[in-house]
Amino acid sequence: MTVVWILLGIIATLLVLAAVLPARFDVTKTILIDRAPAEVFRNISDLNKYRQWNPWQKTEPSSQPMVSGEPGTVGHRYAWNGKKIGIGSLTVRKLQPNDAVEFDLQFIKPFSSNADDLWKLQSEGTATRVTWSNSMPLPYPMGRLFGPLLSKGLNKQFEEGLVNLKALVEKG
Repeated sequence: MTVVWILLGIIATLLVLAAVLPARFDVTKTILIDRAPAEVFRNISDLNKYRQWNPWQKTEPSSQPMVSGEPGTVGHRYAWNGKKIGIGSLTVRKLQPNDAVEFDLQFIKPFSSNADDLWKLQSEGTATRVTWSNSMPLPYPMGRLFGPLLSKGLNKQFEEGLVNLKALVEKG
């Protein structure tokens, strides 16, 4: 009987902890790229180039990418199917040429969720300050319990992605 009370206590503690953890997760990273906003914009809004700099795609080169739609237009889409990276898609939702790109990010496997993937570009002389942010709701209770771990891992991957993008754009 004591084991049952201990398990109930652990479950109750986890449920309370989940209730006070954030209901959304947000990651934002920034980098300065030594190129004009138009050049950076082209590399972000053309999903044919996505595989060249995206950190997740680089972890599983054998994954199956599928690009559809016209680059630099609403509806342009990159979908993937892999053992490590799962199944999902990234679709251009809104474009502000040389200023911003908004994507709908959908994960199908290993878990189903939707996120907002946003890019903002700001001219700084001959360079461009690039801000990449991602946010999504965290379902109660498991999503909220794993939110801090997810955020920690994604911070590192966003930094890696921005460094990869910078190298791609600056090499021209």
